[in-house]
Amino acid sequence: MLSKLFANYRFLLLVIVLGLCNCHTPSAQAATIDPYISRYLHITEPIELLLDQEDKTGLFSPSQLAAGKKLFESNCINCHVGGATLPDPDVSLSLNTLKAAHPPRDRINSLVAFMRQPMTYDGSQETYWCRQLSPSLLSQQQVENLAAFVLTAAQKAPGWGTEKF
Repeated sequence: MLSKLFANYRFLLLVIVLGLCNCHTPSAQAATIDPYISRYLHITEPIELLLDQEDKTGLFSPSQLAAGKKLFESNCINCHVGGATLPDPDVSLSLNTLKAAHPPRDRINSLVAFMRQPMTYDGSQETYWCRQLSPSLLSQQQVENLAAFVLTAAQKAPGWGTEKF
């Protein structure tokens, strides 16, 4: 009798668990989003990012941010692990540091301009620490996706560009 009651409870528990799993199944779109983009940046829908100093915005989808992340991994991560800057630890990719650069690099277009022609933090001369991303290497859309990833990570990723992760 006790074993029959226990079996019924196990069956009921299984039904409840399966029901909860079905209620919380992510959409097909969410399932295709890069886990870093959804988990750490909390992006599952297109987001608006500032393009220029006139506060014009552009929409960037999770797949564009994921493409930017892949470009970051293949072009930038050797020197910018977690938004830090290994050759110059005082100049990270944190949002505050990007804003304080001259010219500021906290908008898509200004960060793209920097990637096309890297300059020192104070803007006084070219720098060879950062890899120049010429149009023959990456298209405009690719560089914009890369910039969108960096800016979104700077805004949302825990520990991005800071000494503590």
